[in-house]
Amino acid sequence: MDLRLLLVATLSAFLCGSRAQQEGSICIKANAQSCGECIQVAETCGWCAAEKFLTVGESKSARCDDLESLKKRKCNVTSIENPRGSIDINKNKPVTNRKKDVAEKLTPEQITQIQPQKLTLTLRSGEPQTFELKFKRAEDYPIDLYYLMDLSFSMKDDLENVKNLGTDLMREMQGITSDFRIGFGSFVEKTVMPYISTTPARLINPCTGNQNCTSPFSYKNVLKLTDKGDEFNRLVSQQQISGNLDSPEGGFDAIMQVAVCENQIGWRNVTRLLVFSTDAGFHFAGDGKLGGIVLPNDGRCHLENNMYTMSHYYDYPSIAHLVQKLSDHNIQTIFAVTEEFQPVYKELKNLIPKSAVGTLSSNSSNVIKLIIDAYNSLSSEVILENGRLPEGVSITYKSICKNGVEGTGENGRKCSNISIGDEVSFKISVESQKCPSHGKPEVIKIKPLGFTEEVEVVLNFICDCECAAKGEPNSEKCHEGNGIFECGACKCNDGRIGRECECSKDEVRTEDLDANCRKDNGTDICSNNGDCVCGTCECKKREIPTEIYSGKYCDCDNFNCDRSNNKLCGGHGRCDCRKCVCDANYTGSACDCSLETATCLAKNGQICNGRGTCDCGICKCTNAKFQGPTCEICPTCPGVCAEHKDCVQCRAFEAGEKKDTCESVCSYFQLIKVKDRDKLPQPTDQSFPLTHCKERDANDCWFYYTYAIRNDTKEVYVVETLECPAGPDIIPIVAGVVAGIVLIGLALLLIWKLLMIIHDRREFAKFEKEKMNAKWDTQGNPIYKSPINQFQNPSYGNKGASLLGENPIYKSAVTTVVNPKYEGK
Repeated sequence: MDLRLLLVATLSAFLCGSRAQQEGSICIKANAQSCGECIQVAETCGWCAAEKFLTVGESKSARCDDLESLKKRKCNVTSIENPRGSIDINKNKPVTNRKKDVAEKLTPEQITQIQPQKLTLTLRSGEPQTFELKFKRAEDYPIDLYYLMDLSFSMKDDLENVKNLGTDLMREMQGITSDFRIGFGSFVEKTVMPYISTTPARLINPCTGNQNCTSPFSYKNVLKLTDKGDEFNRLVSQQQISGNLDSPEGGFDAIMQVAVCENQIGWRNVTRLLVFSTDAGFHFAGDGKLGGIVLPNDGRCHLENNMYTMSHYYDYPSIAHLVQKLSDHNIQTIFAVTEEFQPVYKELKNLIPKSAVGTLSSNSSNVIKLIIDAYNSLSSEVILENGRLPEGVSITYKSICKNGVEGTGENGRKCSNISIGDEVSFKISVESQKCPSHGKPEVIKIKPLGFTEEVEVVLNFICDCECAAKGEPNSEKCHEGNGIFECGACKCNDGRIGRECECSKDEVRTEDLDANCRKDNGTDICSNNGDCVCGTCECKKREIPTEIYSGKYCDCDNFNCDRSNNKLCGGHGRCDCRKCVCDANYTGSACDCSLETATCLAKNGQICNGRGTCDCGICKCTNAKFQGPTCEICPTCPGVCAEHKDCVQCRAFEAGEKKDTCESVCSYFQLIKVKDRDKLPQPTDQSFPLTHCKERDANDCWFYYTYAIRNDTKEVYVVETLECPAGPDIIPIVAGVVAGIVLIGLALLLIWKLLMIIHDRREFAKFEKEKMNAKWDTQGNPIYKSPINQFQNPSYGNKGASLLGENPIYKSAVTTVVNPKYEGK
């Protein structure tokens, strides 16, 4: 646990330190005159106790700065006073874990539901200390329940149902706890007008008609908490209804007495439940004026013979007063009210922590179920509260509830849906913003509402540095003993001022002392950048804490140096007395000139590609053709391969345009021949830039080579054989052409043949169709009449048959007549 807390504290310090650096040093701005004042400013502030830390012109308050700034200003880490807070756990009894299958009967004192029980926090201003608090809902935890009932006349039928409540509730509560006690009280109203009738007859029997009612009273403790349910039934059965005049009841008086009269009620240090049963509203603070009662409720116990005797003297308590007392006495309230008054009591519930509201039936028949449900609801939620915090101390909560659900802010105080045996935890951070005026330890208490257990937190405050205890009173270092020399500086006695307490306040700004604050006998005191204190310049502080005046006459500063890119000293140096002190590898008046050449390196590894100079990290090209950040861009230049093509061709193959002048113009590189391309150098094998080239000559032959510069030597590796394209093979070409023509002819013939077949088939099909359509000609036409008529000559006999062919005057017996109008068949 300590390791986790240390980690949280370290992370918090880092984040706060980053924030302080972003906003400027609030430490310097505070103008602290001692180590104790310095560490109260913020947790990031430290005090340099080195005696010779300050430079000329710096005031005592310059010793107080954030830790990183002090280190940069050459204050030894061992001389930096930076006390830190701490956490000590004094009592850490584990929460109770009951063994399964073992019937353990534990007293309330033996049960622990909250851990730790006591711890001590040492607080430094601005530095929170965080600890973890565990809560585990114990099994079989004892319960005290007090039933407070309205006995006005409207509750008559409810009283009948409550008379057997003791034994019935005892039986039901056995499933929750084996240690249960119950008590009973009743209330009506203040015994003064206008709340009740004060006529003698009505004081004896406030009810009308033949109703027999008991005398009115404010509050009566009928039965102290007991584990005897039969006794509860017996005493409640003896109670009688009373009466009053107005509708609101005096229930708040009764609740106050139940809460504060612990001995009379019999409360134990266990779960305390108060059931408040009524069918009406309530009076609260201020209503007592109607009866002439003006004294505020004093919140004390006033029971005599179990009767509240001061109802006519003290006003009703306020809601806030009730909340305080119920919380102080760990009482959880259950409001059992009728449907009509549900909205009123639900609003009241929102004001009273750890309270619940249940709907009471008209005759209170459901009161047992109401109590059980309300108890389960209340006990399933844990809410942490703390006592009054000392001035300047704040506290925050973060809950880690069931199933890892986290809550912050107000939700960080509570966890819900907790079952018996569940364990939850809270991270609690306590932070102090200043030391208490008395400087003594403080105690705060944190507890879950409705539970008697609590955590005691002792707060110790770091109000001064450890070095202050080693101070030298009346030290000779403080001008003849006019101060205490502590933490490397003088803490002056009253009436003395100055870094060494060398002046009294009466001596400030005299002419003789001011002369020591003028540079070169000028007119400006401390260069108008400081005040002359005891003949010594104490430089002014600027609105931006990081901007500092310094020097004997405050004539130096750290913010009036040359700038580059809108940054002081280009962001690569520090401003010292208005001059830039550059970091390594930077130069120039504004430290804007880099001595690094990495930004000037070209791809071939040369500075500015060998065609320029590197000036302040930027290439200045000496060859006008080249440009770019590393002088590698040449829009009018050929590429490397094209540039060296002719020289490589003439030297390797004795060909090309420079064949005749090869020896004179192409001897600037070393030529190495290789057998094939695999032998050429590869880029991955070299520590220097390398270019692979592929070029073609006039015969369409390819040649391959590489160009590189190694140690100022230009090397060319070339493949010694040309890669020329082979001539065409005529026979395959001719054969292919012939075969192609033949194949095309065959294809055309096949297409023609296929078309003819298709045409013939279509003609034959057409013929067959026409033939089918012409079949009716072969049959007899029923309307057909032949054009030939035959007539038989009756006188014609068979005798002359043989002479037919020989008799020229023969006339046939058959005469054929043709119809001249016949044109068809």
